[in-house]
Amino acid sequence: MKYLSTRKYLMQQIKLVLTKLNNDDAAEINTRILHLIYTRYEHALRALENNEDIKNINIIGGVRAYLDSYSDYQNPLLEEMHKVENMNKELLSK
Repeated sequence: MKYLSTRKYLMQQIKLVLTKLNNDDAAEINTRILHLIYTRYEHALRALENNEDIKNINIIGGVRAYLDSYSDYQNPLLEEMHKVENMNKELLSK
């Protein structure tokens, strides 16, 4: 039961990150790193919605990639991305 609720919450968090990327970083979404992060989050959401194997989700490391490119440690998006990465790791450990 906890697995399903974590999975559902993970989908909500991914949607939140995608929304923030679309709204807050829309002007930069086509930059290489943001586009890569956005694409990976879209793929992760589709995989979760289609009940695919979560081992195929490749979003861990997005926070670091963002910081390596932008050094914007105060961006609230990072906190949401960090939550997603932690939930994804939790699901992978089950």
